[in-house]
Amino acid sequence: MAVVLVLVVIAVGSVLFHLLSPWWWTPIASNWSYIDHTLVITFWITGVVFVAVVLFLAYCVWRFRHDPGRRAAYEPENRRLEGGLAAGTALGVVAMLAPGLFVWHQFITVPPDAAQVEVVGQQWLWSFRLPGADGKLGRAETRDVSPDNALGIDKADASGLDDIVIEGGELHLPVGKPVKVLLRSIDVLHNFYVPEFRAKMDMIPGMVTYFWLTPTRTGTFDILCAELCGVGHSLMRGTVVVDSEADYQTWLAEQPTFTQLQAQAEPVGTPVPAEIAQAPGER
Repeated sequence: MAVVLVLVVIAVGSVLFHLLSPWWWTPIASNWSYIDHTLVITFWITGVVFVAVVLFLAYCVWRFRHDPGRRAAYEPENRRLEGGLAAGTALGVVAMLAPGLFVWHQFITVPPDAAQVEVVGQQWLWSFRLPGADGKLGRAETRDVSPDNALGIDKADASGLDDIVIEGGELHLPVGKPVKVLLRSIDVLHNFYVPEFRAKMDMIPGMVTYFWLTPTRTGTFDILCAELCGVGHSLMRGTVVVDSEADYQTWLAEQPTFTQLQAQAEPVGTPVPAEIAQAPGER
């Protein structure tokens, strides 16, 4: 009977640990509360099944315990039992998958008014690129990456010359506005993850993946890499700051464009055209 007690303690203890545990998600800072709701549904379904199976096992251990003279009744099949188990399993799987499919549809359907931000991952650094005055990101290719062009921006594409480039610094986003996050990796598999945003996506070399979100509160949040990417994986940290619109515009005006960074990289004595020397807010 000790086994029965152990099984009951496991079932009850697991439920109490889940309900009373101090470890839970970080407070959400984006529109993706749907992801939290989907996880809660999954927890409830799998939790109920877990408790039911463990308690049923405990009942079987007690009910069919060894008793001298008792003989087991052989029953090769039970269609009623098998049908009930199959139907219950199918219902549980549908109940877990359906909310996820609904959320996934929302996850990949980007609002038409979403601003674009590119996140570039490399061992072990986060860099960012935002559209310049023309509102468009220029072309970029990994083959064009060089010491003076860390993001591989195509210098022949006029749309990329005014792009705002942030190498290893903070990413700022305006609160309350949808953002499409374009993800690109220069070397190995990475994953851009801000726990408070809930949304994340793999960054695959040779591909541009994406997700979108709407920041819902201001604050400073940590960026993590959620894919093992080498010996410096645990140190691949970054910062994203969600600002009010006024603070965001002030920060944006202080950031250098790709053209300005290229001018700074030129040898001393090279003439700098006047349009290059201007700050983003002056053009």
